[in-house]
Amino acid sequence: MKLIVAYIQPHMLNEVKQELYKAEVFKMSVTNALGCGQQRGYVESYRGVDIEVNLLKKVRLEIAVNDNFVNPTIKAIVNGARTGEIGDGKIFVLPLEDCIRIRSGESGTEAIG
Repeated sequence: MKLIVAYIQPHMLNEVKQELYKAEVFKMSVTNALGCGQQRGYVESYRGVDIEVNLLKKVRLEIAVNDNFVNPTIKAIVNGARTGEIGDGKIFVLPLEDCIRIRSGESGTEAIG
């Protein structure tokens, strides 16, 4: 079992969800996030004062998958989020020790579904 954490551009969320659905990945958690990477932000002028904006809006996806869904999930995220520009995002794959479904008490791969 793996936990896939991806940071993507907010406007790419619908495309990523569509690609995940095509890969038969339907369960995910989505959170708004702020961060910066190579983009390093930008400078904008507000009422004549330059303001440095270095924390940019991102969307964080968390998806717990069984081992046979790791590669299809990663490919779906890349296909939906890639524009070829700096700021497309990052994907992290973490080992997932256990998963417990609260309703039924199931654990492990059966709980992920």
